[in-house]
Amino acid sequence: MSELSTLARPYAEAAFKRAKEVGAAGIWSDSLAFLSVAIQDKELAAIIDNPRVSKDQLTQLMVDICEGQIHDEAVNFLKILIENDRLKLLPQIAELYEQYKADDEGYVNVEVYSAYSLTKEEEKKYVAMLEKLLNKKVHATVTVDKSLVGGIRAKAGDKVIDGSISGQLQQLAKRL
Repeated sequence: MSELSTLARPYAEAAFKRAKEVGAAGIWSDSLAFLSVAIQDKELAAIIDNPRVSKDQLTQLMVDICEGQIHDEAVNFLKILIENDRLKLLPQIAELYEQYKADDEGYVNVEVYSAYSLTKEEEKKYVAMLEKLLNKKVHATVTVDKSLVGGIRAKAGDKVIDGSISGQLQQLAKRL
């Protein structure tokens, strides 16, 4: 995964830099998200992996699929990725792009895993706590994970805050 991120980083940086230049961060975000989802389709992935499909054929297919879904500069970006055999990096490029966008706009995307469904009040409480801890505005996505037994685990980029019972049990096992 880190190798893919290393390869994807220059493309994500270039896309973000261009998006900032033209004031189209949201448009680029939508385009990269669409492309990322599109190439993960099983049938399209098989075509991408097929050595008999030329770059020109793949480019035409992708342009046809994306027509009306992505903006013109993203089409050019797509062509560059195909030409450089980097099309499979799109999910990592989109993820890195979103991190750059979040950093630039002063927020952080946090995945919150809870052992049970959170009420709106509990969610607000946890978001406020995370904002104070991370010193940034938090955009949280809450997911129920019964394996936590109790408590929550929050993941912001590569930082993990584990307040779950299962996490505490693992720490206790390591110490013993």
